[in-house]
Order: sequence, then structure tokens, then C-alpha cells
Amino acid sequence: MIDRYIDKFLRYMDIEKNYSKHTVLNYKLDLNNFKTFLDKTELEKVDYLLLRKYLATLKEKNFNARTLGRHLSALRSFFRFLNREGFLKNNPILVLSSPKLDKHLPQFMTEDEVKKVIEIAAGIDLSGLRDRAILETFYSTGARISEVAALSLQDIDFISGTVKVKGKGKKERMVPIGDTAMRAIRNYIDKRNKQTDAIFLNKNGRRITDRGIRNIVGKYIKAASVKHGVSPHTFRHSFATHLLNRGADLRTVQELLGHANLSTTQIYTHLSTERLKNVYDKAHPRA
Repeated sequence: MIDRYIDKFLRYMDIEKNYSKHTVLNYKLDLNNFKTFLDKTELEKVDYLLLRKYLATLKEKNFNARTLGRHLSALRSFFRFLNREGFLKNNPILVLSSPKLDKHLPQFMTEDEVKKVIEIAAGIDLSGLRDRAILETFYSTGARISEVAALSLQDIDFISGTVKVKGKGKKERMVPIGDTAMRAIRNYIDKRNKQTDAIFLNKNGRRITDRGIRNIVGKYIKAASVKHGVSPHTFRHSFATHLLNRGADLRTVQELLGHANLSTTQIYTHLSTERLKNVYDKAHPRA
């Protein structure tokens, strides 16, 4: 019986809520884990105590607070759906509190470190031009790895200097793209012989995958020998941090990053004290 409810819920998340395939897959894995725990217990018999017991079994597996929170988030959405659709009379998870999450500040590079990483990709062959275009696009748009991999030629307006990015939950947003990045993309496109809609291709002439881009960016980060803990996603963190340090407002950065909630973007205000120090030095009469 629970299998049927899980299938209905996942279809709802995919079709009606437009959640990404990655999110739907995670929900499926988490709910199947819960199904295994329930064994033959019917959903109608699930109560607060049983949910607490399930949470305890997850903790025994040494899951961190963030992973526990993800499992609970899947269950909250699942039981809310069942209750709203009339499959369950009561929602037993309403009184269950989520584990407190530690705030992990994302790593970011300085402007000089970003420049160093990008300028290492200075090859004149096709792969070098592609890699330079990928790095420039990352830093210019602040896009996610999956968003850069999904870019097609019709997504970029070379006249207005904007790019259409397909983000999480199948949502689209328009973001500016700088002249340097557009020039790097043109140099790459003009060099290749392959006529295809995809912008970035692998060595076989097909659209590059997320993993392919991650490996490329990681290679140049390693070659640049920048600070420990820097990853391909650090370009996105650096994009947001540098904008805020140079005076961009939080809501604008939220729109550029494609964050649904401003609270997600606010973590970047804690990343660097450089802007605060500059404002203080200019504003305080005895600084």
C-alpha cells in the first residue's frame, strides 16, 4: 500500500511541483528507507513515537544533522501530501521537531585567486578554448554546474548580454553575462566544427555532462594551487561574495543565484568582513 502512496507523491513532486530529478530521486531513496523501517506497519498506525524511533535509527547510522534534516523534510512533504489529499486523517509528523543545523560557511576565493584559476586555461586548442569559456561563464553568471552544462546557443543573447539559465525545479531565470565570458564563448564556438545546439561539448562532440565540467574546473583549481577546500562550486560562492563586497544588494544577488528564499542568500553576508570594514572606515568619524 505504501508503495502506491510513494508513487503518487513522487509524481506530484515531479509533475505539479516541478522539482528537479535529483530532488525527486533523493525523496524516493529517503521514503524507501522509511518504508523498510516500517516493515508491515500500516501508514495509519504511524504516530509520534514511531517517528521518534525512526529518527533514532537514523542517528545510529551516524548521519549528521543535515542528512537527518533531509530525511525529515522528505517525510514532512510526504505526510503533508497524504493528509491534504485525504489519504490520511491526521499528520503525525507535525509535532516532530527538526534537528538543529550548524551553519557551514561556504568557501570562496579572492578576486586574485579567481583570476589565477581562469588565466591558467590559456590554451589555443579547442579543449583549452572550451575550458576557458567554461570558467569565464561560471564566474560571470554565478550559475550552478548543472546550469552551465545545460546551456544552449539560443540561451545566450549576445546583443543584450544576458543568458537564460535553467535552474532548480525547472525554473528559468535571466542573468547578465559579461563581455569577457561572451568573447570566450565566441572564440570556442568559432573554433569547433561541430554544429550542435549545446554550447559546451565533450571530446566525443556531445553535450558535456555535469561530471565532465566538474572535472575540468577541478583540474584548473588544483593547477592554480589556491587555498585548501576550494571546489568547482566555489566559483558560485565567489561570484556572490564579490558582488556583495562591491556593493550589490542582497535581493539582487538572490535573483542572480536563483535562490527561492532570501535566507539562503544571507549566508554570503557572513563570508567576508572586507565590505563591512570599508563601510566602517568611510562612515565612522574616528575610524
